[in-house]
Amino acid sequence: MEGRTLLRDQAAPSASAPTGRSASQATGDEAAAKVVLSKEACVFFFAELSKRSCVSCNSKDLQAMSEDSAKTLLEQVAGWEVKNEGGIPKLHRAWKVKNFAKGLEFFQLVAAVAEEEGHHPDLHLVGWNNVKIDVWTHSVSGLTDNDFILAAKINELKLGDLLSKKKATAQE
Repeated sequence: MEGRTLLRDQAAPSASAPTGRSASQATGDEAAAKVVLSKEACVFFFAELSKRSCVSCNSKDLQAMSEDSAKTLLEQVAGWEVKNEGGIPKLHRAWKVKNFAKGLEFFQLVAAVAEEEGHHPDLHLVGWNNVKIDVWTHSVSGLTDNDFILAAKINELKLGDLLSKKKATAQE
């Protein structure tokens, strides 16, 4: 079976280093150690982000992920990009909606998902039809799995009747 080799900090948050510390707490040679995940495990950790749930942002074990981990997970959330604002990496995406009211409807759909997950993005309605979302974990001043899980769930929203035929790009 084909596997995928990942740096330890790219493994699931519940994965443990041999010492019993979480993967992100590993030091020295342990940090350089690799974990080989089966194809099925990769599907669970990466391809199925929208099926996972956010963990509490108050958890003392929650830490900002590495840039490499963020790049790996970014592949799983189409249309999103990582933007650095004031030294803080954030997931960012923009859409064009049909009109101002559709922008507010869009936010209601996102708000329902955010409330269910207990993870709340920064929402921006710019002008009358530009919707922008920034997702990041405020408690760690960076990105965590929660941000990618929420982005994946936002990507699954049925937005067709809200969006303009001219779609915004992530850079807007």
